[in-house]
Amino acid sequence: MTAPVSPPHSSAFAPLRNDCFLRACRRQATDYTPVWLMRQAGRYLPEYKATRAKAGSFMGLATNVDYATEVTLQPLERFALDAAILFSDILTVPDAMGLGLSFAEGEGPRFAQAVRDEADVARLAVPDLDKLRYVFDAVTSIRRALQGRVPLIGFSGSPWTLACYMVEGKGSSDYRLVKTLLYSRPDLMHRILAVNADAVAAYLNAQIDAGAQAVMVFDSWGGVLADGAFQQFSLAYTARVLAQLQRTGADGQDVPRIVFTKGGTQWLEDMRALDCEVLGLDWTAHLGKARALVGGAVGGPGKALQGNLDPNVLFAPPAQIEQQVQQALASFGPPHCERSTCGPTHIFNLGHGISQFTPPEHVAVLVEAVHSYSRTQRQAQTFSQLATP
Repeated sequence: MTAPVSPPHSSAFAPLRNDCFLRACRRQATDYTPVWLMRQAGRYLPEYKATRAKAGSFMGLATNVDYATEVTLQPLERFALDAAILFSDILTVPDAMGLGLSFAEGEGPRFAQAVRDEADVARLAVPDLDKLRYVFDAVTSIRRALQGRVPLIGFSGSPWTLACYMVEGKGSSDYRLVKTLLYSRPDLMHRILAVNADAVAAYLNAQIDAGAQAVMVFDSWGGVLADGAFQQFSLAYTARVLAQLQRTGADGQDVPRIVFTKGGTQWLEDMRALDCEVLGLDWTAHLGKARALVGGAVGGPGKALQGNLDPNVLFAPPAQIEQQVQQALASFGPPHCERSTCGPTHIFNLGHGISQFTPPEHVAVLVEAVHSYSRTQRQAQTFSQLATP
């Protein structure tokens, strides 16, 4: 294990050279639509596979500051992405609670200890954050290694998503165990979620202190809940996390907050009240309709939107990828171009994480298409405005 990185001071980091992503988070006009990809540092890159082989395991990779820094920066060496995201896992918090996280090759995450009954729930507590020191050291190391190239995003799983894994013990296709607990002992579920929310908030605040310039809550399994249950068991606890997050980063700048609920399109109106700057969308959402619902008007409050290309588009030929990118950008509508005020903005992303089977050269096509077409959109809009008498 690499020795702990010393805590950063406000002057420890290089000035940011590309703030397009952060401007879009703040609903400020940008010269083009920024783009980054969920799971952009991962198994689709051969260089990632080589580093993981050196590390020996996923956790060996994630808990080593040098390796985590290396793989976070790998996609930025290939593609002109507008943000980096910390290489880690959404389940580090319950691992620090003592549940024993492991990853079997080709199987995904698994906990040695599941949370199934009253005694299991009673033992849960916000973990000692020192057990997650490797994450915070990685954040500081990555931020320094970026040298101001692009902003760094920190993240965690949402309280509900963590609870799903904690109760099921691993991924699930039917969520039978966690939903059984939810419906039969809602008191226990609320206890799990309260602990998780406070732990996630503390975890994200520590990432902010270490140098994260934006933070994202992945509510990956919010969409499996029934209407009503989502608001009570997922949304309320995401709100509890957001209420505890500090607003200023290690460099004295504000830290935008992103919430992504996979399968949550039908609850966008409910999510409009969340105390966050950005709402992520999966590929089932229509960007223009989402903009009308939560994007707000020029000069008024609203949410920036992030998303939402179907990851499987990246298996199509380059011409079709470019076409789908253009359709997505067009569906959002005219970009906000007024520098003097805020307005509806869009951060391009996939509607979920990139597939491990994705050809890297297709990612290059995507990034170039987003940048070039979104610049063309703005030029056309500016020309139209100048031509209007």
